[in-house]
Amino acid sequence: MTEFGRSDRAQARLHELIPGGAHTYARGADQYPERMAPVLVRGHGCRVVDCDGNEFIEYGMGLRAVTLGHGYRPVVDAVAAAIADGVGFSRPTVLELAAAEDFLALVPGAEMVKFAKNGSDTTTAAVRLARAVTGRTTVAVCAQPFFSVDDWFIGTTAMPAGIPDQPTVRFPYADLPELERVLAGREVACVVMEPATALHEPPAGYLAGVRDLCDRYGTLLVFDEMITGFRWAAGGAQQVYGVIPDLSCWGKAMGNGFPISALAGRREYLELGGLDTDAERVFLLSTTHGPESGGLAAFRAVVRAYAATDPVARMEHAGRRLRAGFEEITAELGIAGQLRVAGRPSCLMFQTLDPGGRPSQEFRTLFLQELLRRGVLGQSFVTSAAHTDADIDRTVAACRDAAAVYRRALEQGSVAGLLEGRPVAPAVRAYAAPRRLEGVLR
Repeated sequence: MTEFGRSDRAQARLHELIPGGAHTYARGADQYPERMAPVLVRGHGCRVVDCDGNEFIEYGMGLRAVTLGHGYRPVVDAVAAAIADGVGFSRPTVLELAAAEDFLALVPGAEMVKFAKNGSDTTTAAVRLARAVTGRTTVAVCAQPFFSVDDWFIGTTAMPAGIPDQPTVRFPYADLPELERVLAGREVACVVMEPATALHEPPAGYLAGVRDLCDRYGTLLVFDEMITGFRWAAGGAQQVYGVIPDLSCWGKAMGNGFPISALAGRREYLELGGLDTDAERVFLLSTTHGPESGGLAAFRAVVRAYAATDPVARMEHAGRRLRAGFEEITAELGIAGQLRVAGRPSCLMFQTLDPGGRPSQEFRTLFLQELLRRGVLGQSFVTSAAHTDADIDRTVAACRDAAAVYRRALEQGSVAGLLEGRPVAPAVRAYAAPRRLEGVLR
């Protein structure tokens, strides 16, 4: 039986010192079954170990930022060598030049790039630049999960406390008429969107249609490549689908977990934050740690790994095997309509429905609980290149046992008697309830 006593005590102390008990809402204990949120101490490949000594196969590693595996030696060695010669300087380094050359050789249509540390920094810089270019303030964002921690986006979510009203409007994915209505009805500085997601591949002609609408209405097109970059392809979704945005924002897997992000795009726009312009300058990005040597060295090592080892193919192979095993189990148990897996092979999500076919947090938590008991950690089945056939086989075996418990809950019509504690709750919500701290976490 998996025990979490030390993790529970560490989590309680984390709540005393850190708001929410984690530095990212998606990493919070409220995203896991109560008293079953492992606090980790190390990882190698796709395996992680918590402070109770439990070992797990991890999915969605580093919030989908780790595609090569934890402790991937070529990246670690490159970072160690770089930081041994210094981390931050008062002038640019040759490493900055080499990293920029690597990036621009990789990403189609990008003519300039600026590095930072967080994805939010780059998406907000893109919005600021688009507003300066167009003289407009409204931002149109696709109805997708997350783009930035800054006001222009968070003001539109379920946690807008402390944020004034924002001139941000939403539009649905894969609906060109609705996007045109949004663009025609107001002066829009930019359209911000993920070109694809785990659950939504672009219909034929859709991204080209978005590109045409932005051109017609004088709106800049910004692609968020945080997840698609280095997962769909090394050159991102724009490489896969052949549609080039005006600006694109990168992060996550480009450093295999090391902190680095990037804003890239057309020279005529990015140079407005530079010195080769007579126009009024844009305060684009100016960060102390954007060019630190560790992140840049990690990025360059990731580029080399992608060129030499084809991690995308390995992620997709693992995802296809996992999907096949999972779907065989749910079909055998007769619950394929309530417990499903969906998405691109390298970015699989599990979907948990109640007996009435409705998405259910209670049933999701039950499935998470049973996977954790069997050594599988993850809010998804998003794979990495480190997931071997043996890891997938072990995961499928865990899914078989977890799915059997899930079927029992479906047959009895609820999770009563099977789920221990309260269900998980949306990470971004207005109030701490229904997972306000209580009991062992106080």
